[in-house]
Amino acid sequence: MAGRFGKKFIGDKAFYKMVLAVAVPIMIQNGITNFVGLLDNIMVGQIGTEQFSGVAIVNQLMMVYYLCVFGGLAGAGIFTAQYFGQKDDEGVRHTFRYKFWMALILTGMAALVFLAAGDTLIQMYLSGSNDGGDLAAALRYGRSYLHVMLFGLPAFMMVQIYVSTLRECGETVVPMKAGIIAVCVNLCLNYLLIYGKLGLPALGVVGAAIATVVSRYVEASIVIVWTHRHKEKNPYIEGIYSTLKVPVRQAGKYFIKGAPLLVNETLWSAGMAMLTQCYSMRGLNVIAGLNMANTINNMFNVVFIALGDAVAIIIGQMLGAGRMEEARDADNKIIAFSVCCCVGIAMLMAVIAPLFPQIYNTSQEAKTLAVQFILAQAVFMPQAAFIHATYFTLRSGGKTIVTFLFDSVFVWCVSVPVAYCLSRMTSIPVIAIFAMVQMTDWIKCVIGFVLVKKGVWLQNIVTE
Repeated sequence: MAGRFGKKFIGDKAFYKMVLAVAVPIMIQNGITNFVGLLDNIMVGQIGTEQFSGVAIVNQLMMVYYLCVFGGLAGAGIFTAQYFGQKDDEGVRHTFRYKFWMALILTGMAALVFLAAGDTLIQMYLSGSNDGGDLAAALRYGRSYLHVMLFGLPAFMMVQIYVSTLRECGETVVPMKAGIIAVCVNLCLNYLLIYGKLGLPALGVVGAAIATVVSRYVEASIVIVWTHRHKEKNPYIEGIYSTLKVPVRQAGKYFIKGAPLLVNETLWSAGMAMLTQCYSMRGLNVIAGLNMANTINNMFNVVFIALGDAVAIIIGQMLGAGRMEEARDADNKIIAFSVCCCVGIAMLMAVIAPLFPQIYNTSQEAKTLAVQFILAQAVFMPQAAFIHATYFTLRSGGKTIVTFLFDSVFVWCVSVPVAYCLSRMTSIPVIAIFAMVQMTDWIKCVIGFVLVKKGVWLQNIVTE
């Protein structure tokens, strides 16, 4: 029994070398990005609770846009990985151009929404008690931060188009290097502009936003220039802008396959924003505490997120090449590897939990809440790793309707109602509400396990 279990879920040295070759550059890029986000967070957190909370609210709202773009490009990305597996450069060009139009439309819509309703959206999170700070000041700081961040949307859009295509075609090192350079720029400018060093004015939250925007343009410049200068490695980029037309039949295929992912990411991110809004009913300290916890949680999440990307890339290419049994075997091993890694990471996170919030210049209550949130996130991390890997398994085989039901429909039909009712109809502590919401994901674990085991995702969507 043990031997059969090991054969099914444990790979050899060559297997892990192959997986880590894909995943580690993504981990490093995301890790450094999140680390600088952490330092950015700490720098803003040194100014005061209102500034800290205002920036946290805007970043939660911006995350909805970021994930909209991610979801809008992901459908075409499934085809990109499989086209690349078949060495079909023209197919990759079609998906690239489709991504350009999709990202442009989503970015334009997001800019209009933020300009027209930015204050209203921020105020949604300031409807609870003013325990922990001045709500009007938090709104003012949030508005200033948002208006500057809007200038970075075009750069973010182009980074996602290029980086997603490079990764789907197996190139993960260049996006990693571009990300490292960008976050170093961000970090340096944060220090100079938030606090006013080297004779520059102290701009506070506006300085943090300017630093982020500049770093986005740096990252975009690097990936775009590298991709076009290395046509031998990226043959699909030859003549990529000779036309921006996408064959109607192909665009229809990408849209049909990608629409559920777009709607899914939009609804899921909006659901996460709504969950935060429910938690915020317990006061401004909750927003500060949850933001501290999410900042360190994002640092530790890079492992299972990168391994999820590895599932999408490796399994997608195997399916495109028609290697179905090999794909099933590799998928079992990557899922098991991801969960095992996160058990160890969760233990480390639990050790750090009491120490990390002490860095911030916020109220003691916010710090206490942060410790509780971090410990809860550590407990549920292996669960999150399993759900993430099963989600990308289903998505790699084009099961986007299933992933839509599995992800965002579940959030809005189960998680949000639980949080909404508990936050408004009971007086239980916010950490208990948070834990109960996480426990609802046990249902997703069971569903994901059954669907992956049945192999409903084993299909070549390019050929079909």
